[in-house]
Amino acid sequence: MDIPFHKTHITEKELHSVTEAIKSGWLTMGPKTIEFEKKFSSYLFNNNEDKCLSCNSATAALHLALKAIGLKENDEVIIPTNTFIATAEVVTYFNAIPILCDIEYDTHNIDVSKINALITDKTKAIIPVHFGGQPCDMNEIMDIAKKHNLKIIEDAAHALPASYNNQPIGTIGDITCFSFYATKTLACGEGGMAASNNVEYIKNMKINRLHGINNDAWDRYTKKGSWVYDIVDNGFKYNMTDINAALGLTQLKKLEWMCRRREDIAQAYDKAFQESNITCPTIKPDRTTSRHLYVIKVDNRDELHLKLKEAGINTSVHFIPVHHMTFYKEKFKYNDTHYPVAEEVFSKSLSLPIYPDLSHEQVAYITKKVLEYTK
Repeated sequence: MDIPFHKTHITEKELHSVTEAIKSGWLTMGPKTIEFEKKFSSYLFNNNEDKCLSCNSATAALHLALKAIGLKENDEVIIPTNTFIATAEVVTYFNAIPILCDIEYDTHNIDVSKINALITDKTKAIIPVHFGGQPCDMNEIMDIAKKHNLKIIEDAAHALPASYNNQPIGTIGDITCFSFYATKTLACGEGGMAASNNVEYIKNMKINRLHGINNDAWDRYTKKGSWVYDIVDNGFKYNMTDINAALGLTQLKKLEWMCRRREDIAQAYDKAFQESNITCPTIKPDRTTSRHLYVIKVDNRDELHLKLKEAGINTSVHFIPVHHMTFYKEKFKYNDTHYPVAEEVFSKSLSLPIYPDLSHEQVAYITKKVLEYTK
């Protein structure tokens, strides 16, 4: 049996949607992109307001978000060390400093109890990362932000759909950034979305998404548009294409089903491993998770990874901590001893396959082999 770590759920509906986008002649940002933004905003905020802005990646969305809040050189941004490097990378785009925080052992999310000690007069923002799709402790984080006048940029690359105290992720912090990369719960191949209740942030990000132009390309080529435009800021080339948006529109319609399927697989894993020495993911009772990842903790992680690969089961590790990365360690002088929980979590964590097209037979085979190799 050969089981990939991930397989994107693609059907004839996605193929038809992409074909129609190509036939329309709009290969870059156009009507499909605008429609996707509006549909996503309606899904997230349950209204018709334009509170979402598409980008070509979540990294781009995070970059635009930090620019929108006015991040400057030598400012500091607190992030968890257990994250994909993009979370730290976007901070360095401003010659600002990513301040790493340790994580909770059970959820792998940022340890809120350790944030206050990291705050200085240079701290501008906190970027909580909703690891694996489970929201961080947002009430506590928002309280800290309010007390110290900090901005909250949520890295929700994993967290669609997810909720905290019955409030959808995307509607809580100042700006939230989602990812539509090929492995995500909603896949556009490449893509991202920023969401905010603050209209001014969305306006700022919209201008900077496309070179700092005061009118989007789509506006210029409609009946109401004009060839005249101005550059009002030093922007970037971060727009989504209609081809990606066409995928997104089709995937959005089946997002809830895909999430339920992930939950079914997670529960099957939980049940199979409950009597073993395997530590399964902990989901706190006041939140829901997208189940983007299913991460177990075992003492023989590296050995298990190799044995599963030999058995045709592909796994991964999320994540190699930021403080392990050569560039960041050398530039910012991070010390491994400052993040003991992240170190332990990293040494034991292994991500198992979890995606809608994973069959019951494949799940049974995975659990059988994992149990066999962890005895």
